[in-house]
Amino acid sequence: MPGSRSGLDPSEPIAPPAAEPSEPTSPAARARSDDPVPHAPAGPDLASALGRDGVESAQIGTYAWDLATGELALDEQLLTVFGFDPDEFDGTIGAVGQRLHPHDRPRVARAFELAVEGQGYLELEFRVLVPHADARWVLARGRLVQDHDGRPSRAVGAAFDATARQQGEARTARLLEAMPTAFFSVDAEWRFTYVNSEGEQLLRRPREELLGGTLWDLFPETRGTAFETGYLRAAHTGETVGFEAHHPAPLDAIFEVRAWPGPDGLAVYLQDVTERHRAQRATEQTARLERLKAQVTDRLTETLDVDQSVSRLAPLLVPTLADWCIVTVVDHADDPGTPPVMRDVGFAHRDARQLPLVSRYAGRRLESIRDDSYVERSLRTAQLVEVRSGATEAVRAVLAPGEARDLITRLAPGSGAVVPLRGRGRTLALVTLFNGRERGPMTRQELRTAQDLAGRAGLALDNARLYRQQRHLAEELQRSLLAEPAGPEHVQIVARYVPAAEAAEVGGDWYDAFPQRSGDTVVVIGDVLGHDSAAAATMGQLRAALRGIAVATGAGPAELLGVVDQTMHTLRTPTMATAFVARLEHSCEQAERGEATVRWSNAGHPSPVLIGPDGSVEDVVGVRPDLLLGVDPDATRSEATLTLQPGATLVLFTDGLVERRDEGISEGLARLRSTLEELAGRDLHSLCDEVVARMLPSRPKDDVVVLALRLDPVEARSPEAAR
Repeated sequence: MPGSRSGLDPSEPIAPPAAEPSEPTSPAARARSDDPVPHAPAGPDLASALGRDGVESAQIGTYAWDLATGELALDEQLLTVFGFDPDEFDGTIGAVGQRLHPHDRPRVARAFELAVEGQGYLELEFRVLVPHADARWVLARGRLVQDHDGRPSRAVGAAFDATARQQGEARTARLLEAMPTAFFSVDAEWRFTYVNSEGEQLLRRPREELLGGTLWDLFPETRGTAFETGYLRAAHTGETVGFEAHHPAPLDAIFEVRAWPGPDGLAVYLQDVTERHRAQRATEQTARLERLKAQVTDRLTETLDVDQSVSRLAPLLVPTLADWCIVTVVDHADDPGTPPVMRDVGFAHRDARQLPLVSRYAGRRLESIRDDSYVERSLRTAQLVEVRSGATEAVRAVLAPGEARDLITRLAPGSGAVVPLRGRGRTLALVTLFNGRERGPMTRQELRTAQDLAGRAGLALDNARLYRQQRHLAEELQRSLLAEPAGPEHVQIVARYVPAAEAAEVGGDWYDAFPQRSGDTVVVIGDVLGHDSAAAATMGQLRAALRGIAVATGAGPAELLGVVDQTMHTLRTPTMATAFVARLEHSCEQAERGEATVRWSNAGHPSPVLIGPDGSVEDVVGVRPDLLLGVDPDATRSEATLTLQPGATLVLFTDGLVERRDEGISEGLARLRSTLEELAGRDLHSLCDEVVARMLPSRPKDDVVVLALRLDPVEARSPEAAR
């Protein structure tokens, strides 16, 4: 048996060790037979060949073992390492075998047998039990020397005390084992040489299976990934490489990797950061959803048009909540017995190439759905309806045969949900959200966000609905107070009233035109300070008072304003207002020429603009505007006159036409004059419409009145008007 030939029989008894060093972290024994074995004479001393001084300075001991006789020669250094006194060692291999650690004896015996059989080099590491001392690690190397017949006759070599190195390696091993992160090393052939316990857990393989195995064989899925690229770069460049990447199944995790090369191969640190990435993604998703909520709230409050407001939802929801979506408005009739009508008003898709398909589907689906469709179910129950899988087949099943069914097949949603937008007891809109099969169904967080957004959107839409109703009533009231201006047949009078877009209440701007008993025509434009229902009520009182006093007394403009001012004071009307009152007077001579005298008085109102028959534009000048109504009831009111030629146009307006936050009043007046020069040849209706369109922003901040009057040319008048 191998043990008897070497003299290291594992069955021989040995005293138990007093202390044991840690297991080695590198291969304990290795017999090398790949190099040729040299022939050497039987007797040369290895120490002489190496140089006595060099061997001693390196604390290396030498040995020579005669395989035929079993005689073993140890120098003084090795006698000390093995704990022998010079007189105690009997010069046999058995004496050394007695001091081997019992756990290492079979391995050492086998290593010697392999070396003898293979006539190669010997390298092994083992523990020695020294009396009255701790166990020691010995690293021995040697070679077989052949006799003249080519048979191994002696083993010669060197050894030294490797306890300090092993203790250092043991400390390193303990440190690596205690690390809360995975660590492994591979040699130059990519064979695992070490793996700590965390590495076993992370790599999901025991170290017995890993050690000695090749990285690429054990983990073939690593090929072609960032792991292969990083490991090869570290090995080829000699530089430390760090990266984060997802490792394919079966590990299926995201790892933070740091690989650094060394003389013996590659050392790799791995940490599973999947949860960190998942938490980071969750945080980012939460932030995206919160931003989406803010965007939806802002966009829905930018317009009072329901269709426009709801259609803005689609591009906001995609792709944060879904791959594509359709937004549907629900129109409710005034009659509770009439079922609501649905209209698709908006859509979006994350892939612009799919938008034409979604557009066609949105235009066809409502006419094709059955009563058990998901949108009908959500409308009836006012609840979220979800299809978590098989959405294409499920939607096809509730569509009548035709284009809509074909289109949903091409769009191929994997999952979907219908979310109702509720406002004060009824569904105002529906949002249908779809995901492709790759994305999967909406998460619970995404569904909660969709419902939250639906609640906000529903409330905003209902507020807009109520606002429009209130505004409509307010405008109707305002317009009912502003009757069509009346004037003589040969005088055209046209007015335009534009309410402010920002307020739900009526304002204080007003106009009027009516005849007096003398046959003259009174034209009035004014503005009560304030933009609320109180201002509108005061405006109605002022308008009625001025009209009644003018008709009853026949007073001229200045007297009329004075009486109205005193009436406000007497009735304790707590307001102030601007007013411009003009009266068109005709003498017989003027009537023959087609002219008229305009007599006016101004209580703090913007002065009108005159367009001459030739298209020239000029400000109406005369006296300075007097105090506003409601400031001083005893204030003196002045008058001025001008002659209005046939074909001339007098344009009156309130300050909202020429006042803006981004420009001064003088710039606004200049813009008005320039606009009127371009429109001078238009008929009065077209002129007033264009003035409003060109001068006002899309959402005016203030009420505006534009009133224009024009004398017809004589040749255009009827015979009765000419008389």
